[in-house]
Amino acid sequence: MAKTVLHLFHADPASMQTVPALAERIRGASSGELEVYVFGPAERMLADIENVDFNAQIDALVRAGARVTTCIGIAQQIGAEAAFRARNLALESAATAFPRFAAEGAAVISF
Repeated sequence: MAKTVLHLFHADPASMQTVPALAERIRGASSGELEVYVFGPAERMLADIENVDFNAQIDALVRAGARVTTCIGIAQQIGAEAAFRARNLALESAATAFPRFAAEGAAVISF
């Protein structure tokens, strides 16, 4: 079973619209495993309640069973760790996540 990781770093509108939509398409069409890793500027958008559409799409992915992970270090820096956990987002340092992706043989696509 192949694994695909969509790495969302940039907080530009195009990336924030593309990644959740692409994740949903991959999740629906693939028999492989999917993970979305939200990091850096994009992770800050998860904590911004004004980003209603983006956050709703991310929460829908989680409800549908996709693993959505954020960097625990950034979550702690911005005071969002508890809120992210309440949304069932996984928290893992990029320092351990990316070596894990390599060990899993995942295809990582960055936005």
